[in-house]
Amino acid sequence: MAAPCPPRRPISAPCFLICFLLGFVAGLFPFAHRHLHLDLHLPLPPAPTAVMEPFRNPSPLPLPPPGDQSPLPPSRDPSPQPPPAPMATERKLLLVVTPTRARPLQAYYLGRLAHTLRLAPSPLLWLVVDDGAASRETAALLRGCGVMYRHLSSPDALQEPPQRTRSRQHNRVLQQNAALDHIEHHRIHGIVYFADESHVYSLDLFRHLRQIRSFGTWPVAMLAAGKSKTILQGPVCNGSRVVGWHTNEKTRRLRRFHVSMSGFAFNSTMLWDTRKRAHQAWNYIRLLDTVKEGFQETKFIEQLVEDETHMEGIPPGCSKIMNFHLHLEDKGLVYPKGGQLTKNLDVVIPLNHEVKHTHKFKPR
Repeated sequence: MAAPCPPRRPISAPCFLICFLLGFVAGLFPFAHRHLHLDLHLPLPPAPTAVMEPFRNPSPLPLPPPGDQSPLPPSRDPSPQPPPAPMATERKLLLVVTPTRARPLQAYYLGRLAHTLRLAPSPLLWLVVDDGAASRETAALLRGCGVMYRHLSSPDALQEPPQRTRSRQHNRVLQQNAALDHIEHHRIHGIVYFADESHVYSLDLFRHLRQIRSFGTWPVAMLAAGKSKTILQGPVCNGSRVVGWHTNEKTRRLRRFHVSMSGFAFNSTMLWDTRKRAHQAWNYIRLLDTVKEGFQETKFIEQLVEDETHMEGIPPGCSKIMNFHLHLEDKGLVYPKGGQLTKNLDVVIPLNHEVKHTHKFKPR
């Protein structure tokens, strides 16, 4: 038989009151959190700022005194420097036209001019025109010149009848017109300059050529035929304005413009754009082979400009001589075929022959 259960203890009033209060408070807690806006979250530490302070040099460099013009030391700023601004204007292309022919001093003349053009600022295009068909001798000289070039031929010279006697000046006109045909056909924009291979040029000339807008001219120093005096031929300038001409040749006073062939340059767009030249009626700007020798320059310039107001004198004041015409002739020299000799030139000079013709001078 199981033992009887012990009697229950009566619940005391304080315990009942405590449990009632706890339940009442727990029931009112959601309403109290909504109306009293209680924030039971703990405060968090402030987050670090994302803005970086500028780099400060712990040891700043001292500034130079006001009168000191010494350069400042390099900056330690690690930020990359902006790229340099591009040039506002590009250099104009120089179109240097040189007629040539096979003769004893051809290699010397072309080599000397090639060295000058190689030192001139780029871009530069050298148009070398042969008298007739393009020769192998000229092609061999141009391959190693170090200048951007185009080797042209003169087709008009090949079409001439062989029995017709032509002067050297007539052939040069055909060669220069062949270069102008090439420039106009390919629309090569630049400054056209006729540079004779036997002339001497200063590097300042090629620097001033790029300053020409439409037509420019300058004085040229020429050695007289007797090689006893120097003749100055070209413009007299007031600033960049042409006001007169240097000339003392009586036979050429009838010329309109007293300019040498190597004493002017012009913009190539004047060949095909009538708006760039004064005489818009001319459709074909070329050198004329029907005029008297010595008048080719002035007749050609008359097709480009109307008067001196359309010309630019370079440099300002026309105060520099930038090229020279020396009139070096090689008529007495023999030109071998192909520019080479098949046999060596061996010369033996006996010493006794030299002693025999020695002159003795006695003091007075």
